[in-house]
Amino acid sequence: MKTGDMPRILIVDDSPTNVQILAEGLKADYHIKVANSGASALRAATGNEPPDLILLDAIMPEMDGYEVCRRLTAGDATRNIPIIFVTANHSAADEERGLSLGAADYITKPFNLPIVRARVRNHILLKQKTDMLESLAQLDGLTNIPNRRRLEEVLAVEWRRASRTQTPISVVMLDIDHFKPFNDYYGHGVGDICLKAVAQALQSMLSRPADMVARYGGEEFAAVLPGVGFSGASAVAENFRQAVYSLHLPHARSSVLDQVTITAGFASCAMPTGDSYTELLAAADKMLYQAKSAGRNRSCGTRLA
Repeated sequence: MKTGDMPRILIVDDSPTNVQILAEGLKADYHIKVANSGASALRAATGNEPPDLILLDAIMPEMDGYEVCRRLTAGDATRNIPIIFVTANHSAADEERGLSLGAADYITKPFNLPIVRARVRNHILLKQKTDMLESLAQLDGLTNIPNRRRLEEVLAVEWRRASRTQTPISVVMLDIDHFKPFNDYYGHGVGDICLKAVAQALQSMLSRPADMVARYGGEEFAAVLPGVGFSGASAVAENFRQAVYSLHLPHARSSVLDQVTITAGFASCAMPTGDSYTELLAAADKMLYQAKSAGRNRSCGTRLA
C-alpha cells in the first residue's frame, strides 16, 4: 500500500518520547503526522489532508487535550474525526470528561502498544465504514453523481460563504426535454441509460473542484457554481446544453429535435445576504420554466439583486 493510500493518524503529545513510541508502533500501517501542542493540532486537523484518527494527550501546556477535543468536536470539518485520548490521567472522572466531550476512546499511560494498535485499527475500520455509508447516502443510486440532499447541503454552505465574503454564486437547473415520452417509447431500461449518459456529460463540463452537478429528481439536474456571476453561469449553462446535444442520443418522440436535448434555467446573485438560498433556487427554476415555454433546447437566466 502506498503511503498516500494509508489512513492518516495525528499524534498530539508534547513528550517526544511518547510520540516516538506511538509513531514507531503505528507507522507500518498508517501515515503518521505529529503535533506537539494544542494549537498545532488544530492546524493539522483542519489542513488540506485531515487525519482519519487523532491520538491526543490530555495534559499539555497552554491548551490541554480536553480543550482541543472540545474545539474539534464542535467544528463542522473535524467533528467526525475519531479522537482517542492517550493520557496519564487515570481517574474515572477524567475518562468520563474525555468521553463526554466526544472522544471515541480513552487509553491510560503507561499504555500497552498492542492494545493501542488494536483500538486504533477498530476505530479506523469503523470510520471507513461510516464514511462509505455517508458517501453512498449523498449519491444518486442510478447516475452515481450527487443527489438532491447533497446539492442542498453544499448550496447552503456555499451560500453562507458567499454571503460572508460578498462573492457571487449561481445555480443552474436543467431538465431533459420530453423525457416521459422517451421512457414510454424506448422503455425504462433505455431511459436509465439516457439519464446516466446525461449525468456524465454534465459532470464532464465542470472544470473547478468547487462546482457541483447533481441529479435533482427524475429527469431534472442542478448545478451549484460558487464564485460564478451571471456571464459565467450563462456560459456553463450553454456548455451543459452542448454537451448533451453532442451525445446524439435518438429521441423519436421529441417535438424539439430527433435527439435528446436539455433546457436550462439559471440564476446568479452578485452579493448574497442572509442565510437562505431558496430565492436563488426558485429563481433558477422559474428561468427553467421560461426557457421551456420559449421552445426548449435553450437556456434563460436572471440576476438577483
